[in-house]
Amino acid sequence: MSAVARVAILGAESTGKSTLSEALAMYYDTVWVPEYLREFVDTQGRVPREEDQYVIALEQRVREEAAVSQATRFLFCDTTPLMTAVYSLQYWGRIDAQLAALAASHDYAFTLVSAPDLPWEPDGLMRDSDAVRQSVHRMLVDTLEKRDIPFILVRGGLESRLRQAEDVLGPRAI
Repeated sequence: MSAVARVAILGAESTGKSTLSEALAMYYDTVWVPEYLREFVDTQGRVPREEDQYVIALEQRVREEAAVSQATRFLFCDTTPLMTAVYSLQYWGRIDAQLAALAASHDYAFTLVSAPDLPWEPDGLMRDSDAVRQSVHRMLVDTLEKRDIPFILVRGGLESRLRQAEDVLGPRAI
């Protein structure tokens, strides 16, 4: 068994997942896995299509597996295949069978969900609206509850979120 605990950082668009993931990695002196979707959008110059969803989620997981050997104590994962599955349901009303199988393997020691309580900010191709953000958040929470996946909802600004995460993860090593 790995000594590294994987921490899923989930949430809808514009909820501070990347900022929180990076800050937690710095705080705990470890690494984090950025969201591959951002790179996909930047390199492809478009939002993903339904047929891209499994490939995006799989690449996210591959990058996570590669990063675990560089991590100490925790590996912070800025999204997971489960989040990709939630977005598939939001945009296409269904989840591809391969993506569903990948998302079913939500094997993280901790799951933190970023509340949609930060100001919504447009970000080019990657952001829709605050209404979509709220809808995705509800879908995510419903999905986690239906799958009996325990999670901590982190709220407020970055410092508040860091304190809430530390309450769950424990203090950093001295």
